[in-house]
Amino acid sequence: MAFPHRLDAPELPDFSMLKRLARDQLIYLLEQLPGKKDLFIEADLMSPLDRIANVSILKQHEVDKLYKVENKPVLSSNEQLCFLVRPRIKNMRYIASLVNADKVAGRTRKYKVIFSPQKFYACEMVLEEEGIYGDVSCDEWAFSLLPLDVDLLSMELPEFFRDYFLEGDQRWINTVAQALHLLSTLYGPFPNCYGIGRCAKMAYELWRKLEEEEDGETKGRRPEIGHIFLLDRDVDFVTALCSQVVYEGLVDDTFRIKCGSVDFGPEVTSSDKSLKVLLNAEDKVFHEIRNEHFSNVFGFLSQKARNLQAQYDRRRGMDIKQMKNFVSQELKGLKQEHRLLSLHIGACESIMKKKTKQDFQELIKTEHALLEGFNIRESTSYIEEHIDRQVSPIESLRLMCLLSITENGEPKRLQMRMSYGPEHLLTFSNLRRAGLLTEQGPGDTLTAVESKVSKLVTDKAAGKITDAFSSLAKRSNFRAISKKLNLIPRVDGEYDLKVPRDMAYVFSGAYVPLSCRIIEQVLERRSWQGLDEVVRLLNCGDFAFTDMTKEDKASSESLRLILVVFLGGCTFSEISALRFLGREKGYRFIFLTTAVTNSARLMEAMSEVKA
Repeated sequence: MAFPHRLDAPELPDFSMLKRLARDQLIYLLEQLPGKKDLFIEADLMSPLDRIANVSILKQHEVDKLYKVENKPVLSSNEQLCFLVRPRIKNMRYIASLVNADKVAGRTRKYKVIFSPQKFYACEMVLEEEGIYGDVSCDEWAFSLLPLDVDLLSMELPEFFRDYFLEGDQRWINTVAQALHLLSTLYGPFPNCYGIGRCAKMAYELWRKLEEEEDGETKGRRPEIGHIFLLDRDVDFVTALCSQVVYEGLVDDTFRIKCGSVDFGPEVTSSDKSLKVLLNAEDKVFHEIRNEHFSNVFGFLSQKARNLQAQYDRRRGMDIKQMKNFVSQELKGLKQEHRLLSLHIGACESIMKKKTKQDFQELIKTEHALLEGFNIRESTSYIEEHIDRQVSPIESLRLMCLLSITENGEPKRLQMRMSYGPEHLLTFSNLRRAGLLTEQGPGDTLTAVESKVSKLVTDKAAGKITDAFSSLAKRSNFRAISKKLNLIPRVDGEYDLKVPRDMAYVFSGAYVPLSCRIIEQVLERRSWQGLDEVVRLLNCGDFAFTDMTKEDKASSESLRLILVVFLGGCTFSEISALRFLGREKGYRFIFLTTAVTNSARLMEAMSEVKA
């Protein structure tokens, strides 16, 4: 059921070293406050911290009680308080209120603030304003790379998307550059670098500066990873806005995978309890179905269940010695497999129930029509009906953004306002600022824009278009890019999802993810050569770059390893598509993302209406 291997896949680097480094650094910081201490942890950091250092490790280093950072009075009686927080202003105000309350009560304690992944000057300013800068010691826990799986590293910074792509806040770019610097220090230099997007270019240049400052650290090292590709999320919003149909993507859309784990409720576990399940390559059942189109998963799981039953049935004809061997060597593994199998069957049933209720087929049909540019009137009516039924504002926004990007603007936004009320006005403003939603101007039907764009592209001065026009170009070129890169496969007859022929299988054969196609094309050419028009249509004329060094030290094995860095988040569909491409071409992809995202997270990041 898993993809066939065309070539032996190159070995992946061992990323467990990143966990050990993070753990050792945290222990070192905790020990700088000797003796018993209470630890206050910000909610966002709890899951990542759990993957690095569990409670028993913290207890070994004299952490007495653990508290969540929240707006409640603190009942800690400890003489030493340690705060593990993200560098946010509200956290500084929270810490200041505790310290100042102690001052009023005449109580003296020691306070230590550990910022993760880095501390910002603005935070120290707030501590100074609040009059407590001299009372607390500040440190940095430079933990910005969490291995969620053998080939997936996450910075666990979901706010990166809103901060950069909406607010234009560049503070996390340094964090990205530091993370890349750490990777090149541990795993050798990257001989071939490619990137597209304004943020990608800034992160790349800052990283290069860090490398130059510490010249010599990676000199002479053999590269373990031959290529690195940096890509901004706003280069391809369309893929992130689509409903996911590969198993891992559907699990994320339905149950929300958080920090590599998912909470399966009673409807999945067939008991009265919820269960937190780690989803990675160690789960043998999950590993075989994660990249599969959902239509194949049930068949695979039922076949697996039959095989498992056959293995159990072997006990019947065994003598005592064979039975002893069976119990000591196989039974535990079979029971574990049985447990996982029933969990994933439960998850599939739950997904099926929810999707049938939502009329998922109709939804997918509408999305495919938008991607292909057919039946736009019917699709628009479907979206209007979705808005009128007031099923889910987030879902309606997603469909409107998909219509807007694929059709150069969205025709009737007022209806949404009337249905959902004025509280969504700020959300609309955000979506417009980020380029996710545009209104169609009077002449802006698809053909009008395409003719404008074709004039632009043939014009010699195309690179020097004014900003006003480039924003229109950026937001309305999906159709032209789709044709150039052949994103909508031409299929004679039915697309066989059991034996995928290309990356489009992750969207039922209807669409090849734009981000993945760009990566494929650049790797094939080893440059952006021949892709000038695509780059221009993406409005990235100044932000597509290549940097190649001599490959004499790079082994042929390392040149088949590619690190893809998604700035602003990547989806499980893109991960599955690139895993497929890797198997087809004999590459192996490693993913580094600021956070794993999906369409709902994207919309929530833009929303001003708090759920």
